[in-house]
Amino acid sequence: MRQSIATSARQSQVPNPAANAAATARLLEKKKEYEMVAALDRASAQFVKRIEELSNDFDVMADAGTVHGQVLEQWPNMFRILSLFLSTREGQYNNPEAQPPATGERLVRVPVEELRSTDERST
Repeated sequence: MRQSIATSARQSQVPNPAANAAATARLLEKKKEYEMVAALDRASAQFVKRIEELSNDFDVMADAGTVHGQVLEQWPNMFRILSLFLSTREGQYNNPEAQPPATGERLVRVPVEELRSTDERST
């Protein structure tokens, strides 16, 4: 009786050609599915990288907008300084003995190059 059990066990372990073909087909299907998921993962990683690069570009554009705003904010002050300079210059040519402008309305020339050379010598 034991021989028949061993023989039947051996026969059940022998692969069935139809089952083997079905398992092979399923394995190929799973391999294709895995390859498609891997391709999707690679495409997603590239998409994330491109979006991050766009984000960096937007950060640069936002910083540029801030700088432009700061520059535009300074224009009224620049025009005020220029008009003050022109009025002082015209006043000197028209009336050389005119009184100097009131406090806070005088242009002062700062010797920047001399200051820079002094700083370089001291360091």
